[in-house]
Amino acid sequence: MSLPVVAIIGRPNVGKSSLFNALAGRMISIVEPTAGVTRDRVSAIVEYNDRYFELIDTGGYGIVDSDQLKEHIENQIHQAISSADLVIFIVDIRDGLMPLDKQIAQLLRKNNMIVILVANKADEAKMFPAAAEFSKLGFGNALCVSVTNNLNKQILVEKITELLKDHASEKPQDVEMKLAIVGKRNAGKSTFTNSIVGADRVIVSEIPGTTRDSIDVRFEKDGKTFIVIDTAGVRKKSSAIKDSIEFYSFTRVTSSVRRADVILLLIDATEPVSQVDKKLTAFIADEYKACILVINKWDLAKGKASSDDYADYLTKTLPQLSYAPIAFTTATESKNIQSVLDLARELYKQATTKISTSKLNKAIEQISSQRPGGKSKTSGFPKIYYATQVATKPVTILLFVNKTEFFGENYKRFLIGRLRDHLGFAEVPIRLLIRPRRKN
Repeated sequence: MSLPVVAIIGRPNVGKSSLFNALAGRMISIVEPTAGVTRDRVSAIVEYNDRYFELIDTGGYGIVDSDQLKEHIENQIHQAISSADLVIFIVDIRDGLMPLDKQIAQLLRKNNMIVILVANKADEAKMFPAAAEFSKLGFGNALCVSVTNNLNKQILVEKITELLKDHASEKPQDVEMKLAIVGKRNAGKSTFTNSIVGADRVIVSEIPGTTRDSIDVRFEKDGKTFIVIDTAGVRKKSSAIKDSIEFYSFTRVTSSVRRADVILLLIDATEPVSQVDKKLTAFIADEYKACILVINKWDLAKGKASSDDYADYLTKTLPQLSYAPIAFTTATESKNIQSVLDLARELYKQATTKISTSKLNKAIEQISSQRPGGKSKTSGFPKIYYATQVATKPVTILLFVNKTEFFGENYKRFLIGRLRDHLGFAEVPIRLLIRPRRKN
């Protein structure tokens, strides 16, 4: 059952993203004094007194965007309005009534929307009388709030739930899996996201850096609910993060990787593997995340190399993710998109598998009998007394051994490789924890 939708609409810099974060209860949208930071529709599920609604943040209506994305941004705003059951129309009490406010009011009346008029930045009670002029917009008296001072947020939430009381508002279905799409700029992440959900959910543009927030998009497949996270494109390290917007964008990329179950690392097939690709590969490997190497724009490159040759190239270039499966896609034509989703579900199944202690120790016994490397006969060999799986996502195996110093990186890589063969973890990371056996 779909949740009622509440969209936050307003001109640039009235505090839409700050209000969105305050109602959502966490930092989701980037908040900056620079106009036009939010471009896509950013959404979150809000719960109040066992009632739920989907809250949507939008870009500033009427923004003069430096990247000529005004039409794209306003298209996202119109889509948010058309899907909304209720609109929070936010104005700035300090600026007073502005021409753009009147344009937005006309738009909302044209769409016959249920509207809560909110006058933000009312930091002190003595400012409240100034909100009277907003009644000219035709939506009654404005509710004065201050996101900065947490003033009247509770009243606003109560008003939202009261106006939505006739809408079904059950607890949303649990999310089966979260996918994060990461990659360098213009690898096709937003196009890929739209292809997965089957709608123009995020802005697609040839202009680098179009996506700034990390956008969570909920969708359903086979009766299950999933979230795909579209992230900002990562720049190469030599290009300094020139402003706080890019800093927050990159921070949200790393955060998205950490909270996702499976990572889709999009690589542009038309260009050589870049330093950004290698940087992201190292980060994903360090976080022990299940990952698919998605070679996008394959239609433009498949004549230059076979898929087997390209796979060999990736194995040599990105050795940290040698276990990760490879998929070749053309997001603009939705080719192989659904098969990538099916593959991601298989990786998630591997990453959440629990192996019985008896089966694990039997595998360890077989592997240990090979005794590769290790110390000399005079100083001893690495010996594993006991193994147990202590966690999933990632698969984490604790080994009790004779001497931890016998278990160098080469030997651990050997163990992990053999464990993949024996236990069915062929395509997901395995984390080994080495502990000395306690002496009685």
